[in-house]
Amino acid sequence: MDLTNKSQLLDYLKQNDLWAKKGLSQNFLIDREALDKIVQAAEIKPDDLIVEIGPGTGILTSELIKSAGEVIAIEQDEKLAKLLNQKSNIKDQNEKNKIKIINEDILKVNLNEIIGERSYKVVANIPYHITSKILELFLSRENKPETMVLLVQKEVAERICAKPGEMSVLAISVQLYGQPEIVDIVPKESFFPSPKVDSAILKVDRIQAIDTILNEKDFFRCVHIGFAAKRKTLVNNLMAGIGLERQEVVDIIKSIGLKETVRAQELSIEEWKKLTQKIS
Repeated sequence: MDLTNKSQLLDYLKQNDLWAKKGLSQNFLIDREALDKIVQAAEIKPDDLIVEIGPGTGILTSELIKSAGEVIAIEQDEKLAKLLNQKSNIKDQNEKNKIKIINEDILKVNLNEIIGERSYKVVANIPYHITSKILELFLSRENKPETMVLLVQKEVAERICAKPGEMSVLAISVQLYGQPEIVDIVPKESFFPSPKVDSAILKVDRIQAIDTILNEKDFFRCVHIGFAAKRKTLVNNLMAGIGLERQEVVDIIKSIGLKETVRAQELSIEEWKKLTQKIS
């Protein structure tokens, strides 16, 4: 059964008494070309461990396992998880299961227990309503993924890939750790049920830990203060947030080569790092 075929997908859902649950952001991908591009973007090697979030009917899972050494698929929907378990009997030459299905909420599962110290990649058509939480969950871990390839809302992907002048807390939270890029746009018609907006294949590559001299907590405190009121200048936000006199803040801003009138969305990652160190 080809579950990228809408009519066959509908038959499969009916046969198993399934339906798309809005609360879990279930929009099943029915675009073979998009599926192939997701897998290609992940550049999967035979010994790779892949973590998939929200595998749904398992169409991406089936493609991932063709190239990967092991796939761990985390599915919150109990009925879908059971169906995936019934299908996941693919073994390697040593009769070791190559697919592990975990029926759990990705935000509650113990990733340290599941992944340990192993290298891994995250490849998934994720629940859109928890996109930022999923990114934070993996990028803030001590054992970060090598790469993340995610299907997300188009406008969210664009925000994540923004350049200085249009930066946001979300963009900074991702770009601090890795390099994001939009691989391709996936139209809303590529899903069933069709969402209201188009999607994008987002790849976050070259993921690494931040500089040891930079305190992560201080960095994000500085960023959140800087974005506290979007219409205000960075100087005004910092004055209100850290309790310094105006001239003190102006001197700090100018010392890293910025203008007094600069706003938070104009700063690059490196400028935020310098600002954090000055304030700390």
